[in-house]
Amino acid sequence: MTDQAVGGGHVPPGKAGGPATAARPRPEADRAAAEEAGAGDRTASGSRRPAARRTVPPAATAAGGFVGRRRELKALRADIARTGLDTLSGRRGARSRVLLVAGRPGSGRSALAAELARQLADDYPDGVLRATLSTPGGGPVPLDRVARDLLADLGAPVQPGAAEDELTEALRAALAERRALLLLDDATGAEQVEPLLPDAAGCLVVAVSEGPLTGITDVRPCTLGGLDNSSAVELLSRYAGPTRITVDPRSADAVAEECGGRPAALVLAGGWLAGRPKSSVADLLQALREAPEQSDEPAGGRPLARAFHLVYDCLPPVAARILRLLTLAPAGLVDAHIASALAGCSVAAAESALRDFAAQGLLRHVEPAGPHPDGHGSPAAGSAGLQAQYRMPGCLLLLVRSELHEKERPAEIQLARARMLERTVRLLQSCRALGEPAGSPARQKVAGLPRSLRFASAASAAAWLRSRRPALLEAARIAVEDGELDTLDRRLVAAIVRTLIAHQGAEAAAPDLYGLHGLVLEVAERRGLAREKAAALLNLGDLDAQAGRTTDAMARYRGALSAAREVRDPIATVRALESLGGTYTELGDWQRAADWYGRALELRLTRGENADGARLHGRIGAVLTYAARWGEALKEWRAAYGAYRRLGDVAGQARALGEAARVQEYAGRPEESLRTCTAALSLAAEAGDGRLEAALQLRIADTLERLGDPAGARLHRAIGERLLSDHPE
Repeated sequence: MTDQAVGGGHVPPGKAGGPATAARPRPEADRAAAEEAGAGDRTASGSRRPAARRTVPPAATAAGGFVGRRRELKALRADIARTGLDTLSGRRGARSRVLLVAGRPGSGRSALAAELARQLADDYPDGVLRATLSTPGGGPVPLDRVARDLLADLGAPVQPGAAEDELTEALRAALAERRALLLLDDATGAEQVEPLLPDAAGCLVVAVSEGPLTGITDVRPCTLGGLDNSSAVELLSRYAGPTRITVDPRSADAVAEECGGRPAALVLAGGWLAGRPKSSVADLLQALREAPEQSDEPAGGRPLARAFHLVYDCLPPVAARILRLLTLAPAGLVDAHIASALAGCSVAAAESALRDFAAQGLLRHVEPAGPHPDGHGSPAAGSAGLQAQYRMPGCLLLLVRSELHEKERPAEIQLARARMLERTVRLLQSCRALGEPAGSPARQKVAGLPRSLRFASAASAAAWLRSRRPALLEAARIAVEDGELDTLDRRLVAAIVRTLIAHQGAEAAAPDLYGLHGLVLEVAERRGLAREKAAALLNLGDLDAQAGRTTDAMARYRGALSAAREVRDPIATVRALESLGGTYTELGDWQRAADWYGRALELRLTRGENADGARLHGRIGAVLTYAARWGEALKEWRAAYGAYRRLGDVAGQARALGEAARVQEYAGRPEESLRTCTAALSLAAEAGDGRLEAALQLRIADTLERLGDPAGARLHRAIGERLLSDHPE
């Protein structure tokens, strides 16, 4: 699993050594959630990390923040330009050079790759793209998800529901003309990396893995062991402070040896010492040597497991419980709200605990991608805003999860998940409201929420949604996969869908919406919820149709029709009927399109939905016009005109008559077409529809030309063109 920010190594910015420094005051507690005491009084700033994916160089290594690995960095840089199998013939191959940083979790492999990317960023003007290829649980991230997120980072269009091979091909095409650096962290094997490799010699791929990427040619791994002794002592000093290290350098050397030079273990050891100003380095050494073996030690992971348990076993019981529950955070990202909901404590207590964990090396701070949207580095006190985000290093996640399943009952774990989902739904509702117009009912409703659940501005709500998007989507996937919280997960998915649409619009959010509707379908099929199944299939069918997958869309619509009829849902039924009519129209099967539209029309009229009935008369008239069945088409357009007249819709009458005139002209009856079009023009003027007037004037001009009246045609054409300029689209 990913070895984020434990570094070769990273240190807390602005922390030159010594005990943990006190943090500035934080937002007040969310009193509605306060049921349990906090996790201690110590506060400290934690080490900083860039976001998981960025289109700019990661900011993980501020000046003086990276320790050691000079030899490895030099070798990796030299590897970029070396002669390889693809250049032996004197010609550079089409594919990007691949560099591999290999090592066990906790070896600082991710930190080294991030530092290399930072140093090389200026050589790649199209940016540094980053993707993590393993989930917090250690499983592979689906390639379609990785490719979709990388395309979004590039600003390239992403088709909703596109297959994995389509997305990886689109990614390679998007990178073909670019000079970018692609950092692929925590790859489980070559099968994850190979499909993402750009066909562009100007790009560079830096992959991070535990072992070799067998199957990808011409890749020489830079395999990491422990830090050299001086670098290991320097990293320990950065966390624990220089004074005690300087006083007892031999013990410091021995601590570095006990930790195997592994940055993750050294960070934990330094954090343990920083929290104990009265303890010496010799005390730390003795504690490490006396630490008992643990049953959860991974192969070759004794130094890390020993350092972890040294810190963990000294935590107060409440703090230890909070840490265990943090492993349930979606996508491994946690903030004060998530921690508060999981632990059932106040937001302020959770925030204090997170800072303490970061100071002890148990969490890493995730650096935000930019300044706070309100112009400040942090949210307004007491508001939801952009709270600090943290991530548990992957090398510690398995150790902490082992403690979770040993110490917590399954019912408690399920309850913690439920609290987290409920809090997330409330935050989404608050976020969505800020995307609505001022004074709307949604805005008024949010005004009654606790201050900690409200956002300071629409900009801060949108920024929160962007930063939490991966975790929100992962929360929905986990909740659906769990299967025990189907009521909550449906509410969560619905809240995410509405919030994305409110802030991004349906078109921009379509790739995410496709996956979310798929989750709704999964729950509906699992629980036999026919109405929800019909709605999900209709939404998926619409997205398939927009992406040009007409056959897939048709199958979705037929499934939706069957599910809707099963529960006698007239709204879903008529929508499915209309959608099938539209699909057959797209396929050019005019007869079937007219038949499906006719069934929808019958149901609309039975329900007294006359406005929709008028619209469907027009749809049927249009497909019959395409089929050159002029008489039937004219009949439908006249029926549409009559329905609009009964409704008092003057603009609708004008449009229907205008289309009737078109049919008459196609049928070879230009004089009748001219009379009908003139009547339609009068109605359009009455309705004040300038663009429709312009279209009708131009149609009259065309008809007059066919009738041999060029002067009249010029007059009407001039009027139509003037109207078009006066009423731009």
